[in-house]
Amino acid sequence: MLDILFVTDFVCPYCLVAKAALEAALEETGLEAEIRVQPLELTPEPKERVDTCHDQERKKRYQILVEPAKALGLDMKLPPMVCPRPYTRLAFEGLFYAREQGMEERYGDLVYRAYFEKELDIGEMQVLCGIAEEAGLDPEGYRQALLQGTYREKVKEETAYSRDVLKVSGVPSVYLNGERVSIETYTKEEMVRILQRGQEASGGGFCCSAEGCG
Repeated sequence: MLDILFVTDFVCPYCLVAKAALEAALEETGLEAEIRVQPLELTPEPKERVDTCHDQERKKRYQILVEPAKALGLDMKLPPMVCPRPYTRLAFEGLFYAREQGMEERYGDLVYRAYFEKELDIGEMQVLCGIAEEAGLDPEGYRQALLQGTYREKVKEETAYSRDVLKVSGVPSVYLNGERVSIETYTKEEMVRILQRGQEASGGGFCCSAEGCG
């Protein structure tokens, strides 16, 4: 079984396309894998939130994702009209709640899609509770976990691990059996090649970092 560590933030468009391509490649190849989601908040609170809606340079760079997203059946807005870009701490706290309930994959997919397809503010409690309910989670239990900060320290610890131990500066960063792989085209075909060959590289293609996307 392949061990895949997927370092991500829910507001990174490259992450959603890479995740969808990876899942499609696994289905096509029939390879078994455990995908472990590792958070890296691009804008930790209280840093100033980023306006991606009016960043023309960023929009141009996002164009690399248009065709791969379409091929994967993603109706993405690049970027979504949610200004400024949401904080994602609460969404990640919810991810750990979902993980304990065995619903991490479904919940995570819905969070990405809520932001990039439905253009919802995934930093808002009400929006996140709606996503939790759609995922099949107990919305009140989910709400209380977020209000009480049950997983707040966990998110801080995991984000720190991504930055300080893994030394990740941009997402998505994908590790296959402990080795970082390079993603450049964000297509299913590229992911099939990576899975079959275990490609290793120190760099990568376009991605999102705290300083910007490109």
